[in-house]
Amino acid sequence: MTFWERWRIPIMLAPTMAIVIILFGGALYYGFLQSLGWQPRIGNTELSLDAYNNILFAGPQTEQFWRGLVLTLWVSFASTFLSAVLAIGSALLLRQTFVGKRVATFLFQFNLPIPHVVAAIGILFLFSQSGLISRGLAQIGVIGAPNQFPIVVRDSLGIGIILSFVWKEAPFLGVIVLAVLQSLGEDYEDLARSLGANRWQRFRYVILPLILPGLLSGSVIVFAFTFGSFEVPAILGVRFPRMLSVTTDRFFRDPDLNSRTEGMAISMIIAVIVLVLVFVYQWLSRRAIRQE
Repeated sequence: MTFWERWRIPIMLAPTMAIVIILFGGALYYGFLQSLGWQPRIGNTELSLDAYNNILFAGPQTEQFWRGLVLTLWVSFASTFLSAVLAIGSALLLRQTFVGKRVATFLFQFNLPIPHVVAAIGILFLFSQSGLISRGLAQIGVIGAPNQFPIVVRDSLGIGIILSFVWKEAPFLGVIVLAVLQSLGEDYEDLARSLGANRWQRFRYVILPLILPGLLSGSVIVFAFTFGSFEVPAILGVRFPRMLSVTTDRFFRDPDLNSRTEGMAISMIIAVIVLVLVFVYQWLSRRAIRQE
Protein backbone atom coordinates (compact mmCIF):
# COMPACT_ATOMS: atom_id res chain seq x y z
CA MET A 1 0.00 0.00 0.00
CA THR A 2 1.44 3.35 -1.07
CA PHE A 3 1.68 6.44 1.13
CA TRP A 4 -1.17 8.15 -0.74
CA GLU A 5 -3.47 5.13 -0.48
CA ARG A 6 -2.86 4.91 3.26
CA TRP A 7 -3.25 8.60 4.07
CA ARG A 8 -5.59 9.74 1.30
CA ILE A 9 -8.73 10.02 3.44
CA PRO A 10 -7.03 11.79 6.41
CA ILE A 11 -5.32 14.23 4.03
CA MET A 12 -8.59 15.02 2.25
CA LEU A 13 -10.39 15.52 5.56
CA ALA A 14 -7.60 17.61 7.08
CA PRO A 15 -8.73 21.08 5.79
CA THR A 16 -12.30 20.62 7.01
CA MET A 17 -11.27 19.11 10.33
CA ALA A 18 -8.71 21.86 10.86
CA ILE A 19 -11.40 24.54 10.49
CA VAL A 20 -13.75 22.69 12.86
CA ILE A 21 -11.03 22.07 15.46
CA ILE A 22 -9.71 25.63 15.32
CA LEU A 23 -13.13 27.28 15.54
CA PHE A 24 -14.59 24.92 18.15
CA GLY A 25 -11.38 24.47 20.11
CA GLY A 26 -10.60 28.18 20.07
CA ALA A 27 -14.08 29.12 21.24
CA LEU A 28 -13.99 26.45 23.95
CA TYR A 29 -10.58 27.60 25.16
CA TYR A 30 -11.57 31.28 25.22
CA GLY A 31 -14.85 30.45 26.94
CA PHE A 32 -13.07 28.40 29.58
CA LEU A 33 -10.72 31.30 30.30
CA GLN A 34 -13.68 33.65 30.66
CA SER A 35 -15.36 31.21 33.04
CA LEU A 36 -12.24 31.49 35.21
CA GLY A 37 -12.64 35.26 35.35
CA TRP A 38 -10.25 36.28 32.56
CA GLN A 39 -11.71 39.49 31.08
CA PRO A 40 -8.81 41.81 30.25
CA ARG A 41 -11.10 44.43 28.68
CA ILE A 42 -12.48 45.28 32.11
CA GLY A 43 -9.23 44.68 33.95
CA ASN A 44 -9.83 41.13 35.20
CA THR A 45 -6.74 39.00 34.51
CA GLU A 46 -6.62 36.80 37.61
CA LEU A 47 -7.90 33.25 37.19
CA SER A 48 -10.08 31.61 39.83
CA LEU A 49 -12.89 29.09 40.27
CA ASP A 50 -15.18 31.59 41.99
CA ALA A 51 -17.78 31.47 39.21
CA TYR A 52 -18.07 27.68 39.41
CA ASN A 53 -18.30 27.86 43.20
CA ASN A 54 -21.06 30.48 42.98
CA ILE A 55 -22.98 28.39 40.46
CA LEU A 56 -22.51 24.89 41.84
CA PHE A 57 -22.12 25.16 45.58
CA ALA A 58 -22.50 28.24 47.74
CA GLY A 59 -23.59 31.22 45.71
CA PRO A 60 -26.81 33.18 45.16
CA GLN A 61 -27.30 31.42 41.81
CA THR A 62 -26.86 27.85 43.10
CA GLU A 63 -30.56 27.00 43.52
CA GLN A 64 -31.39 28.57 40.18
CA PHE A 65 -28.70 26.48 38.47
CA TRP A 66 -29.70 23.12 39.96
CA ARG A 67 -33.41 23.69 39.39
CA GLY A 68 -32.62 24.75 35.85
CA LEU A 69 -30.45 21.67 35.30
CA VAL A 70 -33.24 19.34 36.45
CA LEU A 71 -35.72 21.09 34.13
CA THR A 72 -33.28 20.98 31.21
CA LEU A 73 -32.62 17.26 31.66
CA TRP A 74 -36.34 16.54 31.97
CA VAL A 75 -37.24 18.50 28.84
CA SER A 76 -34.40 16.97 26.82
CA PHE A 77 -35.11 13.36 27.82
CA ALA A 78 -38.89 13.70 27.46
CA SER A 79 -38.65 15.43 24.08
CA THR A 80 -36.20 12.85 22.74
CA PHE A 81 -38.19 9.86 24.00
CA LEU A 82 -41.57 11.09 22.74
CA SER A 83 -40.08 12.09 19.39
CA ALA A 84 -38.52 8.64 19.00
CA VAL A 85 -41.79 6.85 19.83
CA LEU A 86 -43.80 8.98 17.40
CA ALA A 87 -41.11 8.60 14.75
CA ILE A 88 -41.24 4.80 14.94
CA GLY A 89 -45.03 4.69 14.79
CA SER A 90 -45.22 7.18 11.91
CA ALA A 91 -42.51 5.41 9.91
CA LEU A 92 -44.23 2.04 10.31
CA LEU A 93 -47.47 3.55 9.02
CA LEU A 94 -45.91 5.48 6.14
CA ARG A 95 -44.04 2.43 4.83
CA GLN A 96 -47.40 0.79 4.07
CA THR A 97 -49.14 1.19 0.71
CA PHE A 98 -52.38 3.14 0.92
CA VAL A 99 -54.34 5.79 -0.95
CA GLY A 100 -52.90 9.25 -0.31
CA LYS A 101 -49.52 7.98 0.85
CA ARG A 102 -47.63 10.77 -0.92
CA VAL A 103 -49.81 13.43 0.65
CA ALA A 104 -49.45 11.86 4.09
CA THR A 105 -45.67 11.65 3.71
CA PHE A 106 -45.52 15.29 2.61
CA LEU A 107 -47.64 16.45 5.55
CA PHE A 108 -45.45 14.45 7.92
CA GLN A 109 -42.29 16.11 6.63
CA PHE A 110 -43.49 19.62 5.79
CA ASN A 111 -42.45 21.18 9.11
CA LEU A 112 -38.80 20.12 8.79
CA PRO A 113 -37.65 23.46 7.29
CA ILE A 114 -39.76 25.54 9.69
CA PRO A 115 -37.56 27.33 12.27
CA HIS A 116 -37.93 26.35 15.91
CA VAL A 117 -38.83 29.90 16.86
CA VAL A 118 -41.82 29.77 14.50
CA ALA A 119 -42.89 26.45 16.01
CA ALA A 120 -42.64 27.93 19.51
CA ILE A 121 -44.77 30.94 18.57
CA GLY A 122 -47.32 28.60 16.99
CA ILE A 123 -47.53 26.54 20.18
CA LEU A 124 -47.97 29.78 22.16
CA PHE A 125 -50.82 30.97 19.94
CA LEU A 126 -52.56 27.59 20.06
CA PHE A 127 -52.17 26.34 23.63
CA SER A 128 -51.94 29.42 25.84
CA GLN A 129 -54.92 30.33 28.02
CA SER A 130 -55.69 33.14 25.58
CA GLY A 131 -54.91 31.03 22.51
CA LEU A 132 -57.08 29.67 19.74
CA ILE A 133 -57.85 26.32 21.36
CA SER A 134 -58.91 27.79 24.72
CA ARG A 135 -61.10 30.40 23.02
CA GLY A 136 -62.63 27.78 20.75
CA LEU A 137 -63.45 25.46 23.66
CA ALA A 138 -64.97 28.39 25.54
CA GLN A 139 -67.12 29.30 22.54
CA ILE A 140 -68.61 25.80 22.26
CA GLY A 141 -69.16 25.51 26.01
CA VAL A 142 -66.57 22.87 26.89
CA ILE A 143 -65.02 25.28 29.40
CA GLY A 144 -66.60 28.32 31.00
CA ALA A 145 -63.88 30.80 30.09
CA PRO A 146 -60.53 30.74 28.26
CA ASN A 147 -58.62 31.09 31.54
CA GLN A 148 -60.03 27.71 32.66
CA PHE A 149 -57.95 25.99 29.99
CA PRO A 150 -55.08 23.98 31.56
CA ILE A 151 -51.75 25.77 31.73
CA VAL A 152 -49.73 24.13 28.95
CA VAL A 153 -47.31 26.87 27.95
CA ARG A 154 -45.09 28.83 30.33
CA ASP A 155 -45.58 26.15 32.97
CA SER A 156 -43.05 24.88 35.50
CA LEU A 157 -42.93 21.40 33.92
CA GLY A 158 -42.01 22.69 30.47
CA ILE A 159 -44.95 20.98 28.74
CA GLY A 160 -45.18 23.65 26.05
CA ILE A 161 -41.44 23.43 25.41
CA ILE A 162 -41.70 19.66 25.05
CA LEU A 163 -44.65 19.98 22.65
CA SER A 164 -42.70 22.36 20.46
CA PHE A 165 -39.63 20.13 20.37
CA VAL A 166 -41.65 16.98 19.67
CA TRP A 167 -43.53 18.69 16.83
CA LYS A 168 -40.20 19.57 15.23
CA GLU A 169 -38.04 16.55 16.04
CA ALA A 170 -40.47 13.65 15.52
CA PRO A 171 -40.47 14.14 11.72
CA PHE A 172 -36.67 14.43 11.76
CA LEU A 173 -36.31 11.06 13.48
CA GLY A 174 -39.18 9.66 11.41
CA VAL A 175 -37.37 10.40 8.16
CA ILE A 176 -34.33 8.51 9.47
CA VAL A 177 -36.37 5.48 10.56
CA LEU A 178 -38.40 5.47 7.34
CA ALA A 179 -35.25 5.55 5.21
CA VAL A 180 -33.84 2.56 7.13
CA LEU A 181 -37.08 0.59 6.79
CA GLN A 182 -37.35 1.26 3.06
CA SER A 183 -33.74 0.23 2.47
CA LEU A 184 -34.25 -3.07 4.31
CA GLY A 185 -37.45 -4.15 2.63
CA GLU A 186 -39.76 -6.75 4.19
CA ASP A 187 -37.76 -9.95 3.68
CA TYR A 188 -36.75 -10.25 7.33
CA GLU A 189 -40.31 -9.74 8.50
CA ASP A 190 -41.65 -12.26 5.99
CA LEU A 191 -39.13 -14.80 7.25
CA ALA A 192 -40.14 -14.18 10.86
CA ARG A 193 -43.81 -14.41 9.90
CA SER A 194 -43.22 -17.75 8.20
CA LEU A 195 -41.65 -19.01 11.44
CA GLY A 196 -44.78 -18.12 13.40
CA ALA A 197 -43.81 -14.74 14.88
CA ASN A 198 -46.73 -12.46 15.68
CA ARG A 199 -46.81 -8.72 15.02
CA TRP A 200 -45.26 -7.73 18.35
CA GLN A 201 -42.52 -10.36 18.03
CA ARG A 202 -41.68 -9.17 14.52
CA PHE A 203 -41.36 -5.62 15.79
CA ARG A 204 -39.44 -6.52 18.97
CA TYR A 205 -36.97 -9.01 17.52
CA VAL A 206 -36.72 -7.99 13.85
CA ILE A 207 -37.65 -4.37 13.15
CA LEU A 208 -36.41 -2.68 16.33
CA PRO A 209 -32.84 -4.10 16.22
CA LEU A 210 -32.56 -3.08 12.56
CA ILE A 211 -33.69 0.52 13.06
CA LEU A 212 -32.00 0.98 16.44
CA PRO A 213 -28.58 2.22 15.21
CA GLY A 214 -30.06 4.96 13.04
CA LEU A 215 -32.68 5.86 15.64
CA LEU A 216 -30.13 6.17 18.43
CA SER A 217 -27.81 8.29 16.31
CA GLY A 218 -30.64 10.68 15.53
CA SER A 219 -31.76 10.67 19.16
CA VAL A 220 -28.30 11.76 20.29
CA ILE A 221 -28.53 14.73 17.92
CA VAL A 222 -32.01 15.62 19.17
CA PHE A 223 -30.99 15.37 22.83
CA ALA A 224 -27.89 17.51 22.37
CA PHE A 225 -29.89 20.13 20.46
CA THR A 226 -32.77 20.34 22.94
CA PHE A 227 -30.36 20.50 25.88
CA GLY A 228 -28.67 23.62 24.54
CA SER A 229 -31.57 25.22 22.66
CA PHE A 230 -32.41 28.80 23.62
CA GLU A 231 -35.23 30.28 21.56
CA VAL A 232 -37.94 27.72 22.41
CA PRO A 233 -37.54 27.83 26.23
CA ALA A 234 -37.11 31.61 26.05
CA ILE A 235 -40.55 31.92 24.44
CA LEU A 236 -42.44 29.11 26.18
CA GLY A 237 -40.65 28.86 29.53
CA VAL A 238 -41.33 30.44 32.92
CA ARG A 239 -39.16 32.91 34.79
CA PHE A 240 -38.24 30.30 37.41
CA PRO A 241 -36.95 27.73 36.97
CA ARG A 242 -35.34 28.62 33.67
CA MET A 243 -33.61 26.17 31.38
CA LEU A 244 -29.84 26.55 31.51
CA SER A 245 -29.55 28.15 28.08
CA VAL A 246 -31.95 30.93 29.11
CA THR A 247 -30.12 31.42 32.40
CA THR A 248 -26.84 31.75 30.52
CA ASP A 249 -28.31 34.39 28.22
CA ARG A 250 -29.55 36.37 31.23
CA PHE A 251 -26.00 36.50 32.61
CA PHE A 252 -24.62 37.62 29.24
CA ARG A 253 -27.16 40.47 28.99
CA ASP A 254 -26.56 41.66 32.55
CA PRO A 255 -25.25 45.27 32.64
CA ASP A 256 -22.62 44.08 35.11
CA LEU A 257 -19.95 42.60 32.83
CA ASN A 258 -18.60 40.53 35.71
CA SER A 259 -21.76 38.42 35.48
CA ARG A 260 -20.55 37.05 32.16
CA THR A 261 -18.11 34.91 34.12
CA GLU A 262 -21.02 32.98 35.68
CA GLY A 263 -22.73 32.80 32.29
CA MET A 264 -19.65 31.33 30.66
CA ALA A 265 -19.23 28.89 33.56
CA ILE A 266 -22.75 27.59 32.94
CA SER A 267 -21.95 27.32 29.21
CA MET A 268 -18.90 25.19 30.02
CA ILE A 269 -20.98 23.00 32.32
CA ILE A 270 -23.59 22.57 29.58
CA ALA A 271 -20.87 21.53 27.11
CA VAL A 272 -19.39 19.00 29.54
CA ILE A 273 -22.79 17.52 30.46
CA VAL A 274 -23.79 17.12 26.81
CA LEU A 275 -20.49 15.46 25.91
CA VAL A 276 -20.64 13.08 28.88
CA LEU A 277 -24.27 12.13 28.26
CA VAL A 278 -23.65 11.63 24.54
CA PHE A 279 -20.70 9.32 25.25
CA VAL A 280 -22.70 7.37 27.83
CA TYR A 281 -25.67 7.17 25.47
CA GLN A 282 -23.51 5.87 22.64
CA TRP A 283 -21.83 3.33 24.93
CA LEU A 284 -25.19 2.03 26.13
CA SER A 285 -26.56 1.91 22.58
CA ARG A 286 -23.58 -0.08 21.31
CA ARG A 287 -23.94 -2.45 24.24
CA ALA A 288 -27.66 -2.90 23.53
CA ILE A 289 -26.98 -3.51 19.84
CA ARG A 290 -24.34 -6.13 20.65
CA GLN A 291 -26.75 -7.88 23.00
CA GLU A 292 -29.39 -7.94 20.29
